[in-house]
Amino acid sequence: MKYIESVNNSKVKQWKKLLTKKERDKSGTFLVEGFHLVEEAIKQGEQISEIIVSEKVGLPPRWDLGSTPVTTITEEISDSLSDTEAPQGIYAVCRQANPEAGNAKSLLLIDAVQDPGNLGTMIRTADAAGIDAVIVGRGSVDIYNSKVLRSAQGSHFHLPIIRGDLHEWMDKLQEKDIPVYGTALEGASAYTDISGGDSFALIVGNEGNGVGKDYLANTTANLYIPIYGKSESLNVAVATGILLYYLKK
Repeated sequence: MKYIESVNNSKVKQWKKLLTKKERDKSGTFLVEGFHLVEEAIKQGEQISEIIVSEKVGLPPRWDLGSTPVTTITEEISDSLSDTEAPQGIYAVCRQANPEAGNAKSLLLIDAVQDPGNLGTMIRTADAAGIDAVIVGRGSVDIYNSKVLRSAQGSHFHLPIIRGDLHEWMDKLQEKDIPVYGTALEGASAYTDISGGDSFALIVGNEGNGVGKDYLANTTANLYIPIYGKSESLNVAVATGILLYYLKK
């Protein structure tokens, strides 16, 4: 087990760079923080490349680390790596996946969702609903953003999350006779008018502007969720959960 005590160590500097999208894209790696996310990375196995732990923190004996290298660091270094108010003192460097979803029958397509909490919650919800894959289009926050990772609660290690062109994906799905449902407030049907099933795609959109009109023009049907109270709209992550669970029934 290695021990690093200098914040100026080259490895520490590299780990800190992983808090930026530029370095994550360049290196093809990302940093997860906290016991739960590290444990999920360990369970997945293939993506984890290194565990980093504060000298004041013990590793749970139930963890099967295999040959994964572990580096111990000072509390000062740990605090410098943390993106939370209450650091747990444990991190893992993971390799970005290159997943495929060619056989996916149920998919969530995401158009320009910019809030990391929303994106992470949507990924976690898709995982919980048994969705086969999540496709994240241009204009969305980085899927490996630290807040996205925390909100997703380990779902990055459970299902394919693919950065892709939504037009291309919509064309592929419709060629396979998989219906693609958009979400809109105008020119749409109540979601309960649609029968759910194992095969479908749902496209949801930006917090302020919704799904792009160019996507909505090419869907199988567009859906809305009735509002019974005085609120003007639902949070996009909440709406996504309602629709995914209904369509997947």
